[in-house]
Amino acid sequence: MPGPSHSTHKDEGRRSIPPALIWLLAIGAGVGVANVYYIQPVVPLVRETFGIGSEPASLVPAVSQAGYALGMLLLAPLGDLIDRKRLVLAKSILLVLALLATALAPNFSVLLAVSLAVGLLGSLGQDFVPMAAQLATAEERGRTIGLVTTGLLCGILLSRTLGGVVGDLFGWRAIYALAAAMVALVGVAVWRWLPLQPATANGSYGALLLSLATLVERHAVLRKALLTQGLLAATLGAFWSTLALMLAEPPLYLGAGAAGAFGLAGAAGAFGAPLFGRLADARGPAIAIRLGCLLVALAFVLMLALPHSIAALIAGAVLFDLGVMAA
Repeated sequence: MPGPSHSTHKDEGRRSIPPALIWLLAIGAGVGVANVYYIQPVVPLVRETFGIGSEPASLVPAVSQAGYALGMLLLAPLGDLIDRKRLVLAKSILLVLALLATALAPNFSVLLAVSLAVGLLGSLGQDFVPMAAQLATAEERGRTIGLVTTGLLCGILLSRTLGGVVGDLFGWRAIYALAAAMVALVGVAVWRWLPLQPATANGSYGALLLSLATLVERHAVLRKALLTQGLLAATLGAFWSTLALMLAEPPLYLGAGAAGAFGLAGAAGAFGAPLFGRLADARGPAIAIRLGCLLVALAFVLMLALPHSIAALIAGAVLFDLGVMAA
């Protein structure tokens, strides 16, 4: 890996990244990742469309999340081996097709299959973060990555609200038609305004994946981080994948719009996560991670004790997303 002097040398003569391009990267990150989460508030509508039970219906967001994990593992590393702009354009085209197939899914089996594809290609959102790092100069790299990551976070948190509102007004298929249009617009903007980005690594795709296994084997702290984040991600998926189904049941009888509104409560909690970042800077990451996990556990206890209380569910959503993002 080149040292700082080499990095600084590479940045000599490079212009600062224009603010419009930073906005494009941030919007692209949010629009890309949001596709994984639109399904969560509209699961009851999917259940009604295909006349299935709650358990089969809850498989759709679970499959989307599984696809997203596979996309992060199998597709994201491709950005090191090929031009990242071309990778983003290819994934955008495929994602538009997958979203349109979701909107037109004739039966539940097809919906499950295309949901896996949407999750897999939803890793597109993550491709914009290393693009930002590659385009920015050394002096502005941290700020640029932070802004693009904020766009990614907004896409995750606000997608549930958008999905719920659109689903309530126009049906669950409409959000996927709208999502396809948004991804297409981002793809056109990337094609028009972002420069080509050459590969940053040599070797084969298989060797690159193998290097991930080597890192996991070599570093105990990485194994602990993977386990911690995997368990937190599992609880996050379980909560948001079943919340809309629970809200739709008696005695609440709340629709997709109400389920989507819980995304705003989660967003309010998640945006408090920088407080834990400052705590980690001052006292190390372990205490922030432990407090985050404690908040997640507390949210579950609160919602278990008061399962039909809207106030408890809102507080639980705030604590839950705050804890996950902090950890």
